[in-house]
Amino acid sequence: MKKTVLLYASAPDVASTAPLHFAAHVARWKIFRDRGELLMVGTFANVADGALGIFTTREAAEAFARDDPFVLHGVVSRWEVRDWNEAIAEP
Repeated sequence: MKKTVLLYASAPDVASTAPLHFAAHVARWKIFRDRGELLMVGTFANVADGALGIFTTREAAEAFARDDPFVLHGVVSRWEVRDWNEAIAEP
């Protein structure tokens, strides 16, 4: 089953900037989650390594990133969208 992965690279000052914009970032991903477009989201164990989100479509992933407060305020240094083929899916 095809999904889309949004990869975020953390800016060097992520530890100090993320808390400032966290509530707005969460509010944004809840909109996409509630519409069924965002399936999973989270940071890597080391937040400096970035984060990822799994979306149902490329369009949703790109729309999310374009106006995400983390992107707009430099918490994320760059982002990338990749198509992904899920190998294990519930029927």
